[in-house]
Amino acid sequence: MAISSKTSTRTSAFIPLVLCLALFACHFKSGLAKGLQKGGHHRLPAPARNGVPPRRPAPIPGTLFNVLKFGAKPGNKMSQAQAFMKTWRAACDFNGIATVVVPRGVFTLGETIFQGPCRNPPQSPITVQIQGVMKAISDPSEYSDKSWISFEHVNGLVVTGPGTIDGSGPGVWKFNDCRSNNNCELLPASLYFNDVQNAKVRGLTSVNSMGFHMHITNSGNIRINGLRIYAPENSPNTDGMHISRSNGVRVSKTVIRTGDDCISIGQGATNVNISQVTCGPGHGISVGSLGKLPNELDVTGVSVRNCTMVGTTNGIRIKTWPASGPSRAAGFLFSNIVMDNVKFPIIIDQNYGTNSNKPSLVKISDITYEDIKGTAASPVAVNLDCSAGAPCSNLKFININLQPKINTMRLSGTCVNANVGYIGMQFPPPCLPPHP
Repeated sequence: MAISSKTSTRTSAFIPLVLCLALFACHFKSGLAKGLQKGGHHRLPAPARNGVPPRRPAPIPGTLFNVLKFGAKPGNKMSQAQAFMKTWRAACDFNGIATVVVPRGVFTLGETIFQGPCRNPPQSPITVQIQGVMKAISDPSEYSDKSWISFEHVNGLVVTGPGTIDGSGPGVWKFNDCRSNNNCELLPASLYFNDVQNAKVRGLTSVNSMGFHMHITNSGNIRINGLRIYAPENSPNTDGMHISRSNGVRVSKTVIRTGDDCISIGQGATNVNISQVTCGPGHGISVGSLGKLPNELDVTGVSVRNCTMVGTTNGIRIKTWPASGPSRAAGFLFSNIVMDNVKFPIIIDQNYGTNSNKPSLVKISDITYEDIKGTAASPVAVNLDCSAGAPCSNLKFININLQPKINTMRLSGTCVNANVGYIGMQFPPPCLPPHP
């Protein structure tokens, strides 16, 4: 009985132990399986680069069209544009969900046109996933028009990273004469979107464009986020983005460091929303230049929020040419902007580009500047040089706090032909009285 009792006690104690071990093993196995599905083991997130977290390739949807299967060869110094366009054509003509894949490696490309319309189903955009590097041929004679890589007549498009678009700009910038020639021909844009509707561009790096890094025109409902755009401070006309004749473009969570405007907004742009953009070096965020061409379209509904300018020439700028025809630039909001060592934080220049006795007829109105703070690198922190032919009206300054970068420098503001209202803190002091 004594032996039987001890055995029973040991058995009863052993059973819970076995159950606990079994339960632990199940949880461990389940956790291991999940870990393997995510890549084998837990990793700490990679550090952010230039303020933007690194991106990994997103899951690839639908049927895959890999450029390698259509003859593209990484590392070849000859243009692989034909193979890329054949891949696009097959994906574009596919009656289903399609993804063009550019795998790792360096692919040399001359002028490359991805043209629609495509047969992708409604609400199912065609995807271009760039994992490697697309590198431009640095010979202007290779390009017939405004672009290096263009998307045209496409409804439903996703262009995604984490790859790189390398415009090979250093080899062609010497041909740019725009600093001495007002009628110069711009070098090709790295990415050109013409008549593209319902598109997303995300997670790419664009470096050393020949001309603009990205040009969006005649398009609508475009979402851009998580881009890194770089070119040297002295590179000519390397705007991060130029937006014209388009409605509903949104740019967010992007870092732009170039030799020209981080973002420029041209004629016909409406309902443009820019947020969480870090800009600098460069010329800041600009509306314009406007009025250079006859019969230009109005620019309305521009919002720039929660952005940072670092060491830029200008912060927020509106620029129009003198002797221009009549048009409107109206309904803008610039809110919660940080200026860090910016030469001209707030500027309206209606005598941009050339000298003329004829005033600009671009009417600037209904502009709000609110919660703008930071440091200015020149004495004139606010310069509102409006047109005598179409004076600026209904400009609102709400809580402006700009301090000199150098303690001994005194900041001021100038206003010409500008009707301005002030609310809250104003430093530099208001331009009073406002000129009609």
